[in-house]
Amino acid sequence: MLRLAFRTLRLRKGGFIGTFIAVFFGALIVASCGGLMETGIRGNAEPQRLAAAPIVVTGGQTFELPKNDPASLEPGDKRKFEDARLPERVRLDDGLVSRLRSVSGVSDVVGEVSFPLAAGGKSALGHAWDSAVLTPYALLEGVAPAAGEVVVESTSGFEPGDRIDIAAHGASEGFRVSGVAGAPRPGTRAALFFSAADAARLSGYPGKADVIGVFTDPGADLEAVQGKVAEVANGANVLTGIDRGVAEFPEADASGTNLIVIAAVSGGLSVMVAMFVVAGTLSLSTQQRSRELALMRAIGTTPRQLRRMVLGEALAVGLLATALAAVLGPYLGEWLFGRLAENGVVPRVLRFYQGWLPAVVGAGAAMLAVFVAAFFAGRRAGKIRPTEALAEAAVARRWLTPARVLFAVLCFGGGTALAIVTVAVMTGPVAASTAGPAVILWALGVAMITPGVAKVMTAVLQWPMRLFGGMAGHLAVLNIRAGIVRAAGAVTPIMLAVGIATANIYLQTTQQELANQAFTEDVRADAVIASAAGGLSPDLVQRIQAVPGVAGASEYVTSSVFLEDPYDSSDDGRPAIGLTATGAAATTDTKVIQGDLKALTGTTVALPEVFAKDFGRNVGDKLSLRLGDGTPVDVEVVAVTSQRPGFESLLLPAGLLAPHTTAGLAPQLLVRAAPDVDPAVLTERLRQATAGQPVSVGDRDALVAAHAKDQAVGAWVNYLMVGMIVAYTVISVANTLVMATMRRRREFGLQRLTGSTRAQVLRMAGYEGGLVALLGIVLGTVVSAGAIVPFCLVAADSVLPMGSPFIYLTIIGIAAVLALVATLVPAWLATRGQAVDAATSGSD
Repeated sequence: MLRLAFRTLRLRKGGFIGTFIAVFFGALIVASCGGLMETGIRGNAEPQRLAAAPIVVTGGQTFELPKNDPASLEPGDKRKFEDARLPERVRLDDGLVSRLRSVSGVSDVVGEVSFPLAAGGKSALGHAWDSAVLTPYALLEGVAPAAGEVVVESTSGFEPGDRIDIAAHGASEGFRVSGVAGAPRPGTRAALFFSAADAARLSGYPGKADVIGVFTDPGADLEAVQGKVAEVANGANVLTGIDRGVAEFPEADASGTNLIVIAAVSGGLSVMVAMFVVAGTLSLSTQQRSRELALMRAIGTTPRQLRRMVLGEALAVGLLATALAAVLGPYLGEWLFGRLAENGVVPRVLRFYQGWLPAVVGAGAAMLAVFVAAFFAGRRAGKIRPTEALAEAAVARRWLTPARVLFAVLCFGGGTALAIVTVAVMTGPVAASTAGPAVILWALGVAMITPGVAKVMTAVLQWPMRLFGGMAGHLAVLNIRAGIVRAAGAVTPIMLAVGIATANIYLQTTQQELANQAFTEDVRADAVIASAAGGLSPDLVQRIQAVPGVAGASEYVTSSVFLEDPYDSSDDGRPAIGLTATGAAATTDTKVIQGDLKALTGTTVALPEVFAKDFGRNVGDKLSLRLGDGTPVDVEVVAVTSQRPGFESLLLPAGLLAPHTTAGLAPQLLVRAAPDVDPAVLTERLRQATAGQPVSVGDRDALVAAHAKDQAVGAWVNYLMVGMIVAYTVISVANTLVMATMRRRREFGLQRLTGSTRAQVLRMAGYEGGLVALLGIVLGTVVSAGAIVPFCLVAADSVLPMGSPFIYLTIIGIAAVLALVATLVPAWLATRGQAVDAATSGSD
């Protein structure tokens, strides 16, 4: 039977091509998502500044987060912990440098500190000249820098003796160029080198090192030395090889985690869609061969032989498709990675890598879909008795099976459960985490009963179709009702495309709009002062408050903190905002229920009302927090605030939060105008007051636009990945409709022989395509509503999403045009030539 399976492929080019397309694109998308996941897991970034040091030591960016309540432990029970990632850079004490020098096999140890700066209107990184050996940089001209001097790169355009104004750590001062240095290969960011004392002062972290480079004795065993260094480093990360790039580019490690999530969600969705599409395509292909299979059963072919033949054909096509997808998968994955890097989702220094595993996973998922679909298609064909098979060969009518009913019930039950959880448990934008997966469950459930639903909807629409379409519309309805199983095969991918696209896009636009609304409502500032290099000077807020027309000014710092006491099982990092007590009330619209934001000084905190209830804390109580760089701190609650659900943040003094961020200073200063002062006038006064300082001044619109831009980056990722999946379903729509229409050449020929003109046949086909599109659009809209409505009720207190209605009109417009084109073009091709030739030909 396998030999027969291979022979029949040559005579079934339409089914062969349709199945090949469905399997190929499914495996291609899954393999490319696998490449993105592997890139995120590896998190490889080539070291640049640290390329010469064989061993690099960096602060541990994780800490042990308790995962069980100590109050609930029984005698003998142990506390459970899991690693939580710290969002800010953890620095090392300089004292570790001298301790590492005593390690056997170590020839030299060099501490490295990097800090952002602006020089000559360009951004760069500052370092101590002692750390130049880590690249290595070598002097090409001049001498090493002394106090008040700097060494520049050969590409800077400066020469020894020139003077440069350098802005760093909130201040600006002039330096003399003492030398020009060069490296074996350029880095992604320009470098300037200072004396050790100047570098420690400008970095804002004297006595600290970002990383430590360790050089080994010639011939020393690198692995053995690494182990000894790890013992002395006591909890710090000790890295070698390609892993050293993470120490230089910590954003590569953090973005790698995000890339894993993006690839996992997109890949999982792609697998489900691919299985769905492949199963539908194979089912349609098998239905179109029902006469042939019936004849084979009638002449004595056993059910087992029939199943083997159908399975062999499908696997042969699947192997060819997945082999090609395995070759092209890395190219699509690298293209997607490039788009993510261009839009700032991942850093450009992160290196894309796709090995053999993603290709195997993609091929395995596609082949599994092929096997399952072919197994059930062959099983159904083999179970029918020969006489029954011949009777139903012309038009397949039976579709409702116990398996379909069970699967539909499970999917609808799962979708309903997620909707209940979304409404009853979730709050704010986090509700999307349960609303999003619901669309797939609703889609799968609807797909199981599409023939029945389509039959009912067609019965309802028959009179409008006849009224507006005349005889052609009436014939279209009769054809759809007679071949409802075939029509359902075309309706389902349209439903899937419309449902996934509508749900995911509107979930994203609603989240984006809610985030922008929350930001604009909370921030009352009329102007913003932003740092051009490394943060704002701590004394700037006092100077700005003295500017005429200023009602209040506050530093604005963002980070994440962890709650250690009281215990909270759901804590995985909570957003925190640092404000200046004297200007917090003027520049933010936070409603204070208890206490006073003016008391937000020292080691204090203002809690959102929902957190205060969850933690059982009120004004005067204590909390134990761990700040973004891992520093533990006990804080006193001085205020309880009311904030928009889902966007709650702990409010801390800027002086407490900022030193424990990577920059060490506040990056922004919010300024509120007095009631009698025009915000535009205030903005101009602020520009005059900060003239010559390393800052930029913008109005409220600039502040809101900057926030919206940050939100748009996350939205763009979702649009890209969902767009790729929807594109696959769109291909499957066209694929299914073309297969279904081209097989009707004989039917069209007989219709023309009975008196219909070619134009009438095409008009009928057009109405069929329009009806199929309408059914798919309606069902897709219902499917998307199952995810959108619960989310919007929770997040926006509305049943309608936020976003332009043109998004939905565009989606359904594309679906309708695609259905019509994919129906009419094959019908036009199928009706070429003489009707008698078509009527006497086979179905191909």
